[in-house]
Amino acid sequence: MKGWLCTLLLLETFVLQQQVNAGLSENEISQQISNEDRRQNPPQTDTLRDEASPYRQQYCHLSFSDIHTALRELTATVTEQKANIRALETRLKEQETVFLKELNKKNDALETRLRDAEKTDEQQTVLLEELNKKTDGISNLAQSQVEELRKENRDREIAFSATLIQSGNGHIGPFTTDFTLTYKKVFTNIGNAYNPITGIFTAPLKGVYRFSFSVYGTNNANPSTADIMKNGQRMVTAHAQQSQGVLNSSNGVVLILEVGDVVYVSLWTNRIIYDDSNINFNTFSGYLLFPLTL
Repeated sequence: MKGWLCTLLLLETFVLQQQVNAGLSENEISQQISNEDRRQNPPQTDTLRDEASPYRQQYCHLSFSDIHTALRELTATVTEQKANIRALETRLKEQETVFLKELNKKNDALETRLRDAEKTDEQQTVLLEELNKKTDGISNLAQSQVEELRKENRDREIAFSATLIQSGNGHIGPFTTDFTLTYKKVFTNIGNAYNPITGIFTAPLKGVYRFSFSVYGTNNANPSTADIMKNGQRMVTAHAQQSQGVLNSSNGVVLILEVGDVVYVSLWTNRIIYDDSNINFNTFSGYLLFPLTL
């Protein structure tokens, strides 16, 4: 309360001085002071006016230099407060900038994580697609290889066995030259490498083969002799000869054959054999032991 009264007294003193400078009379000044006093202190505040009178008297003697000093101090205080406010605003802006930077960093990091997660999902999808493609390719390759193996196995399934006479019985020979025997009654011909019309076996692939044959005779005047031939060359011979009774002989051989090599049985010149379709004395057989790749 005292502070406000002092301020009012200072303002009144300042106004009074201005009026004096303007050449106003004492009565006019007194009248203005009274009017100002009534305006500032209504009738119901007589007590406050009485209180203020001593302060007015106390400060009436203040000079204009004191008033200017107080105003300068007040101005300096206001200026200082403004400076403090500006500094506070600056700090707030700096803190806001730092906060926004941190928030942006967190947002960028979150967006990066989200993008990485999306990329990871995309990569997983791509990997799954590639894996499915590879699986399909492997499955197709496996099926293809299985088919090739089956084909190879089918190609490797080579075996035959046949005898001379399909029906009845009788002698074969003698001939004036070597004679290729045709084993017409076929028991087995897996791979169809044996031809019952020509009596020749043709190797369908390179490999190791096993061949065997037998000869049987009843004519004691002529021996029974035959050879296994490979490409026109004698490999092994079966021979039987005696003065009375039946005779028989057999032989076998393992041969390495190239594709297209031929094997057959050749009856010697002036030799004779006998066969019966019910008993099948004379046979020619062969099969693939295993193929060769080199």
